Amino acid sequence: MNWKLNKLPFEVDVETKLVLKRLTRAHRALAELKGVAQSIPRQDILINSLILQEAKDSSEVENIVTTHDELYRSNLQLEKAISPAAKEVQNYVSALKRGFELVKKNDVLTSNNIIELQEVLEKNNAGFRKVPGTNLKNQRTGEVIYTPPQDGQEIILLMNNLEQFINDQSLTDYDPITKMAIIHFQFESIHPFYDGNGRTGRIINILFLVLNELLEIPILYLSRYIIKHKSEYYKHLQEIRNEENWESWLIFMITGVEEIANETCDLIREIKIQMSTMKNVLRTNYKFYSQDLLNHLFKQPYTKIEYLVTDLNVSRVTASGYLNKLAKDGVLKKQKVGKSNYYINEDLVRILIN
Repeated sequence: MNWKLNKLPFEVDVETKLVLKRLTRAHRALAELKGVAQSIPRQDILINSLILQEAKDSSEVENIVTTHDELYRSNLQLEKAISPAAKEVQNYVSALKRGFELVKKNDVLTSNNIIELQEVLEKNNAGFRKVPGTNLKNQRTGEVIYTPPQDGQEIILLMNNLEQFINDQSLTDYDPITKMAIIHFQFESIHPFYDGNGRTGRIINILFLVLNELLEIPILYLSRYIIKHKSEYYKHLQEIRNEENWESWLIFMITGVEEIANETCDLIREIKIQMSTMKNVLRTNYKFYSQDLLNHLFKQPYTKIEYLVTDLNVSRVTASGYLNKLAKDGVLKKQKVGKSNYYINEDLVRILIN
């Protein structure tokens, strides 16, 4: 096959009637998600809780598998040694948060930003590929199904073109969700890094939606959808290269946006209900209740005394007293690692896992 990756924008009309119809539904779902997210008093509650799930799912696409318990415990930094998989997931969290900071600060997403994301993700500074030899293979058969650009200078030129396409609204009048899907295809086809292309590409999806104000915070995570439809995802990517079949790819990605936006709305509503339930329990039974304490218990599924000291600006003795009292009464679950204790909001864990 002699298919060649061209610069953007492509000279094809990809927004068919069916694509436009699905876009309307996806935008409606995103608008609802944006509104529901604003109903949570502090948005770092959603960022910190949901970003861990996305990091786990995105890593799992690359067969980097960890358990929820291992992930949440590693986030507390209680153990000297954590598994390589948990470390990879932590790196993904750091990369996504860094990308969000850059986009909110600069209102652009550049090639240098993307290199920085990959550096945080992979803990190396190799940058764009310079040495040929990278091929994409069928994971089941080992057959080479696509050879991305091999020349280092061509990769730089294609990434500079992708940067322009991401940030210059005058290049095309495509809907932003259509553009996101095109950008994802183009980035995966350039495959600019030696490692971490898949996870970097999924971070770019989220940041592009924030950049275009379809989201205020990075909480729409397509990795779960891609895991669920993994073979279909790779099939649609390859069909563009083989048959220029853009419609199927776009409908696949737009459907993912709609489906995950609706699921995330339901998830946030469940978190809000559980926060309200716990608020009543705390306010009724504990003199030390405060909104800051409630927010802290939902900011991440597992917590420890040191985190509460920082968040509430109280002494270690006070923080320990709060958490141990809540654990004794069954509001939280107390666990021990070595000489340290940590405390689990089991209702939040149940919501996130389910």
